Amino acid sequence: MSKPLWYRWGRVYFAGFCIIGSGVVLFKYTTPTDEELIAAFSPDVRADYERNKEFRKREQEELRRIGQITAALNDPIWKTGPIGSPFEKDQRDMGQQLIDYNDFQKKTGDEFKKLEISKANQELLETEKLVKQKKSSWW
Repeated sequence: MSKPLWYRWGRVYFAGFCIIGSGVVLFKYTTPTDEELIAAFSPDVRADYERNKEFRKREQEELRRIGQITAALNDPIWKTGPIGSPFEKDQRDMGQQLIDYNDFQKKTGDEFKKLEISKANQELLETEKLVKQKKSSWW
């Protein structure tokens, strides 16, 4: 004797729920967090990741800016503005890099040097104040 229709559909829904639910649970408990993934890197890869984090952030900001500009234009979507499209013959030789890495490193290095110089100047001023205070207290 065959089972009623509602029973068969109930089994189908229950089996589907079990399959999807087990996939969700496996995904949740087997996917590492960003911190765990970075901690699993080798030391040199982790150092490279940390060193280039600001560069990738700046590149994403530039890509977002270009996307907003391109979206505001009435040109077709494949005309990507300053980003060279590999599908357009006249744009194939354009650079795909949004930001010059060497220029970015130079700018961040200059900013770091300026920050270090300002810290050194502040320390020098504090040291001079302390020296003047010590000289005045002895006399």
